[in-house]
Amino acid sequence: MLEGSAGRPSEPEDIGFGDAVLTVEKTGKTWTLHGSGAWTMGNVHEIDEALREIEGSHFPAIRVVTNEVDHFDTGGAWLIERLRRVCKARNLPFEHVDGDRRHTELVGVMRPHDRESQERRGIMPRLSARPVEALGRAMVGFFDDFLMGCHLIGASLQGTQMKTGRRGGIRWTSIIHQLDQMGLRAVPVIAVMSFLIGAIIAQQGAFQLKAFGEELLTVPLVGILLLREIGVLLTAVMVAGRTGSAITAEIGTMKMREEVDALQVIGLNPVGVLILPRLIALIIALPILTLLANVAGLAGAIVVSSLYIGITPDQFLQALQANVGIQHLWVGLIKAPFMAIIIGLVAAIEGLKVGGSAESLGRHTTSAVVRAIFVVILVDGLFAIFYASLGY
Repeated sequence: MLEGSAGRPSEPEDIGFGDAVLTVEKTGKTWTLHGSGAWTMGNVHEIDEALREIEGSHFPAIRVVTNEVDHFDTGGAWLIERLRRVCKARNLPFEHVDGDRRHTELVGVMRPHDRESQERRGIMPRLSARPVEALGRAMVGFFDDFLMGCHLIGASLQGTQMKTGRRGGIRWTSIIHQLDQMGLRAVPVIAVMSFLIGAIIAQQGAFQLKAFGEELLTVPLVGILLLREIGVLLTAVMVAGRTGSAITAEIGTMKMREEVDALQVIGLNPVGVLILPRLIALIIALPILTLLANVAGLAGAIVVSSLYIGITPDQFLQALQANVGIQHLWVGLIKAPFMAIIIGLVAAIEGLKVGGSAESLGRHTTSAVVRAIFVVILVDGLFAIFYASLGY
């Protein structure tokens, strides 16, 4: 039934009398198989026997055209993949043509993608190409994250939208709860850390300047460094590690349990319910924590200066007031809201990427902390260059 004369086209032959239909056109160089109807798990048995007969015959090349297939699932995809493997085993050309990208992607899913088979096919990237491939993937991932961050910012600026398509009020209860978690409960660790950092900077500054007889320069050194850079930067790093990881874990866990999808089903906007309250709380809490870190750092410097180089607290405060202007405090505080937005967006983006496994949750939580800290330091450097160019 399937043998044709070499070099001469045969009459099209329809195979299948149910919902799945296969038309075979045989020539000397290529056999073209036209599919139509429903190639689904419940119907492929109607053409499976004919395809097995084709696979057992002596064909020159196979071209499968499924443009007219109305319904297509893994049953039809497996038949095409099985035919491709037969052609591959015989080193014969094989081509699958379908205008619907979903059909071709489904067939591709049926193809094995293990490392060993890729190495046999020679498509594993060479060692010299792997760094370039990694760089390309990183840039594409960064661009996708940037677009997603812009989407979250736009959705937040448009309105809370508690109900889909409607503007709703701000959830003050949620914001106050997040302020308690992100701000109030972070006070002890921020205060202790800043106190120790201020003390260390004062001790090292006094130790180095003592050789030149300029111990009093320790005061402006500590004041400017803490108010402009160290206070806000270390606070942002601590918040990224403490709060950013918590945001990613919370949103990621909700994503794993499909609670984010459930919010959409009941008509609630996940951005307004989950992300916006956390962003607002971070924008409020981080400048306050920065101010607290500055005070704690200066307190540590006062203690060390009094014990190490004999500068009394009154002398320290007088020298600080005379040599450090209020603009240095504003330089650090202006950075805080921008860093809060960065930490919140990075944490939310990574949380929304979490898949259905605990391994995915851990990976994205770690990624959120690392990326947030990296971007915060980068933005701090850009601010430093900007202020230097202004002479401020």
